[in-house]
Amino acid sequence: MDPHGLDPRDHQLSHKASQETFISLVQLDPEPIQDLYQDEGPDFDPTRDASPSEDATEGGSLANSIHSLKSSGSGGAAGGISLNTMTPLGLSGSGHGAIYYLTRIQRYSSYTFSLFASLHLATTSVIPLLARSVPASESYLLLAREIYQTPLSEPLLVALPIVAHVGAGLLARLLRRRENLRRYYGAGDEKTHMGLGITKPTARFLRSGWPRLSWIALSGYGFTAVVAAHAFMNRGLPLVVEGDSANIGLAYVAHGFVRHAWTSWAAYAALLGIGCGHMVWGWAKWFGVSQGAGWVLERHTGVPEVDRKARRKRRRRLIWINAVAAAATAVWATGGLGVVARGGETLGWVGKVYDGLYDKVPLF
Repeated sequence: MDPHGLDPRDHQLSHKASQETFISLVQLDPEPIQDLYQDEGPDFDPTRDASPSEDATEGGSLANSIHSLKSSGSGGAAGGISLNTMTPLGLSGSGHGAIYYLTRIQRYSSYTFSLFASLHLATTSVIPLLARSVPASESYLLLAREIYQTPLSEPLLVALPIVAHVGAGLLARLLRRRENLRRYYGAGDEKTHMGLGITKPTARFLRSGWPRLSWIALSGYGFTAVVAAHAFMNRGLPLVVEGDSANIGLAYVAHGFVRHAWTSWAAYAALLGIGCGHMVWGWAKWFGVSQGAGWVLERHTGVPEVDRKARRKRRRRLIWINAVAAAATAVWATGGLGVVARGGETLGWVGKVYDGLYDKVPLF
């Protein structure tokens, strides 16, 4: 016991708590100076593309601060200037800019598409995996189509969410480029960048104002391409050639694996791999799990113990998210590729219809 009445254990606990607080602060991402009235979220990065992480769940404190400023007085800010009149694009006096609404369109459209994806996963993978038979699983696929393939539900659950999600992301990227040019890079020149140790290619990229593409954005563009090809082969092509897609089901997919094995395996491997990876990482962004995930520590403190703990935490998050993505891909592939792809060739006139459809596509 200390003669002054101080317990050494109290000092150790205080030191440990201070160290943990320091670690948590080190792991916070830096934030550039933002325009409050654009309300782009606290994780806005002028060099990074739009992604599902840029959401109000992390920007709530900023939005609440703006709301409290607005409601603190009926006259608004000092000098008679009201914050309600300071809204870009004149969006209903809410104080939110266009990027604010575009990121929310991206988020909520993914909710709707996830509902369709869950139903599609169940009928094209989980049920075939349990039934171990393509013919026995067809009835469940037809039943699910009554939910998401009606004249009303198909546009609302499938087409509109995809268009809204991709379109909002592209438009937000264009708006971010405009804001980057206005805020950060408009007055920069090559000599200034070279003085900061930035290479010429990087300086040219910075002056262009384009946000840096994140991995989730890249996978999203790739997922859009493979989903479009999948929808064309299974929905669009039968409608154009046959007038409807009533005969298109799991047997049609199995027939394609028999007649055009290499193309089918490559197409569905890309669809499952890119799709599951994009959706899992997207949901990790929504829940705030993917922030700080990585293998390399981006910012070092100079304190080995602190850096070691921060690096372990980043790697654990990265491993867990990728493990979930790999598990989702494995489940879908086990039923889809392990059962449906091995369902065999369809004979008779239906098989001839399938051959006629595949022959319409040059790649097959």
